[in-house]
Amino acid sequence: MCSSALLPFLLCLFVQPLFAQFPGGGQFNAAQANVGRFYGKVVDEATGKGIGYASVQLTAMRFDSASRSMKPSVVAGQLTQENGEFSLENLQVLGDYTLKINYLGYATIEQKVSFNLKGMMGGGGGNRPPANNSGNPGSGFSAMAGMVDKDLGNIRLAASSQLLKEVTIQGEAAQVTLALDKKVYRVDKDAIAAGGSAEDALKNVPSLNVDLDGNLTLRNAAPQLFVDGRPTPLTLDQIPADAIESVEVITNPSAKYDASGGGAGIVNIVLKKDRRVGYNGSVRAGVDMRGRVNLGGDINVREGKINSFLSGNFNQRRSISEGQTDRSNLFGSPLTDVFQSTHSVNNGFFAMGRGGIDWFISNRNTLTLAASYNRGQFKSNDDLNILTDTLLSTVRRGTSLRNSDNARNFNNLGSQLLFKHLFPKEGKELTADVNFNRVRSDNEGIFNTSYGNGAPETRQKQAGDGGNEFVTVQTDFTSPLKNGLKVETGARAALRNFRNNNASYQFDYGDQDYVRTPGFADRYQYTDQVYAAYGTFSQSFRQWGYQVGLRAESSFYEGTLLETDSTFGIEYPFQLFPSAFLTYKLNNEDNLQLNVSRRINRPNFFQLIPFPDFSDSLLLSRGNPALLPEFTNSVELSYQNIFNKSHNLLVSVYYKRATDLITRYQFSEYNAFLGRETIVSTFQNSNSSTAYGVEFTLKNTFWKKIDLTSNINLYNSIVDASNIESQLENKQFTYFIKEYLSIKLPQSFTVQVNGSYQSRTAFAIDGGGGGRFGGGGGGWGGGPTSTAQGYSIPVWFVDLSVRKDLWKRTASITLSMQDIFRSRKTGSSTESAFFIQDSWRRRDPQFIRLNFSYRFGKFDVSLFRRKNNRIEMEGMEF
Repeated sequence: MCSSALLPFLLCLFVQPLFAQFPGGGQFNAAQANVGRFYGKVVDEATGKGIGYASVQLTAMRFDSASRSMKPSVVAGQLTQENGEFSLENLQVLGDYTLKINYLGYATIEQKVSFNLKGMMGGGGGNRPPANNSGNPGSGFSAMAGMVDKDLGNIRLAASSQLLKEVTIQGEAAQVTLALDKKVYRVDKDAIAAGGSAEDALKNVPSLNVDLDGNLTLRNAAPQLFVDGRPTPLTLDQIPADAIESVEVITNPSAKYDASGGGAGIVNIVLKKDRRVGYNGSVRAGVDMRGRVNLGGDINVREGKINSFLSGNFNQRRSISEGQTDRSNLFGSPLTDVFQSTHSVNNGFFAMGRGGIDWFISNRNTLTLAASYNRGQFKSNDDLNILTDTLLSTVRRGTSLRNSDNARNFNNLGSQLLFKHLFPKEGKELTADVNFNRVRSDNEGIFNTSYGNGAPETRQKQAGDGGNEFVTVQTDFTSPLKNGLKVETGARAALRNFRNNNASYQFDYGDQDYVRTPGFADRYQYTDQVYAAYGTFSQSFRQWGYQVGLRAESSFYEGTLLETDSTFGIEYPFQLFPSAFLTYKLNNEDNLQLNVSRRINRPNFFQLIPFPDFSDSLLLSRGNPALLPEFTNSVELSYQNIFNKSHNLLVSVYYKRATDLITRYQFSEYNAFLGRETIVSTFQNSNSSTAYGVEFTLKNTFWKKIDLTSNINLYNSIVDASNIESQLENKQFTYFIKEYLSIKLPQSFTVQVNGSYQSRTAFAIDGGGGGRFGGGGGGWGGGPTSTAQGYSIPVWFVDLSVRKDLWKRTASITLSMQDIFRSRKTGSSTESAFFIQDSWRRRDPQFIRLNFSYRFGKFDVSLFRRKNNRIEMEGMEF
């Protein structure tokens, strides 16, 4: 090929490697000649100086095998060097390209570029070398050699005047985003929750319910609570609503996610954070009808390779509640009826500070360091009036008054270190992170009871402290393969250490001091270790796709009663949790997904501790150290219809079956401390539970002014506890209805209405637990209500807010009222061989808050030096 004397030697050196890439023994195939190069320099239009770290992207039309059509595809891209230069290499020499250059603070430039070789092909179809039209046998190749290495010159970017102005909010993100695998709700747009805690925010989220004690349920089962994609020791009352950006609800997680939490799924709270270049933030302040204030603010600054963020919130709280309990005892002599009425006042505060930095080491590597600190103090005073009625003529009635003062303090220190690496291949990435949380708490309760018959007053005290450390280490790797294939793998270790030191005291009138009661101390330690690894394999086709996954977990936990020097432990060295997802696209609007999974619910600390809690005079509470984990198999079929961008329907049919269900159970025993037969509520593993139902979520937008989201859940639950008590079974059909309505009015007013109705419900299948002594689950006290012996009474409520946007929507003032009809009265009905009991409670009806917020920010060209286009804000990385 190069033997002709007419070809210069230097030309031979160029043409030989060029044709070496042509298949078919040297036949010219332009489509496979990847020898082209575009290069140039990006400069500032005003100063002529090079702009470093600008994004340069080259696209071309390519055939898409999935859609069988030509689509624009990114063929090359990079960030410019410090001096603004760039070089895009190994390009096909035929065809047209689109060059796009952008850099925040400048107007984006987009232009067509090509190597202009078509005219040199002699019109002959493109499968032979260029024709010689100059009389020089080598001139065609020489010209082509120069044209495939093309200098685009200096490309000038003009500063964008709009980006230099202060931030003006032009539009709003959707309040609700529906997908087959999860639902996302923008809590920062919820005006009713402003100034409150996560309890106020999550109770308005479709599919979720939050009771008066802060216990969270998803489809009537307690889900696993995450914050920013990782498990958290925080309770809902310890997280300010103003710090939350969104809530993600995952009803049936795949093998990629933590298998804990039973069949209830995962609720992930995404905290506010930004990575926009420049600075931006907000300040907030509010006051409620009882004179309690809430304050907050956050700021984000990004310049060059550093992004820093800082936020803080302070919330005061004064809560007033009332309740009543009526019980008929079916044991003892004589039989008695007991009537209790309560009035409680809770005062306290909680505060949260959070900050961190993102270091963009390079365009593909990011390191994040974050830390948070939570502090809270709650004090409550309860008055309990007790009337005891008997059928005896000699002792007909007895009255007593019980007053209790309780104090609880907690603090939580958390830290997080994250690393993320993006590979040159799009979608391929590696992440690794270490998370640490340390919780400390202390509590004290004084219980004084006076009697109407003149008997001496009894005085009792419970006091103690506790703490835990929680460490998680996790790494995840994602790699797309050919033909729509993708592999995801990861590993995780979770280590938790609990410590609890509580004791009961009886007042000695002789010594005029409290004396510790022997046998009623709770000095307890608990260690939990979970190690896991997972792998998922997925593939997408034109109309359908699938994902299969397998997660392996090994768990060990051990508890020690220090007072008696007794230990217990349960080990599950190796457990497998498979999952499978199948998605089918019926058409452009309709999608189907079928998924199956297996999950585990391990007993929590408060379900295990064998220490009696005397805070309820009618019902002692005690854990069971012999509890076993429960396992749940779940199947869910989802159908999504996207009518258009304004209307979206999601329907899910689900079935769940759990074995060794952790269940509340009551029994009677003689209590030496009280000197009488009493009822004890504890936990047992029942045979199984079955739940099945259907959930509808419909999102509508009318005339761009009205947003309406409707959520309806109908299900049936069956708890088989015949292994605990003969023929003990609880069946209950339940339905939930939730409505969210937002109306935009003239003069920048917005009205928001949230409503919820829950029918009579089987007690929640508990997976997360509530917390005595401020250590977990519940907010103001109380705990899980799982039982095979009762149900929750129906409850409904409506919340209302009015918001006025100010100053081009950079500020707003919001007036809200919760439970406007005083209808949120929660309660339960329980029937066993020992008693029949009905109770109800109501807290803070018609509660009013007034809040003000101001948002600020500026995209300042002088404030930054670079931008990483491939790193955007993530809500949850598992």
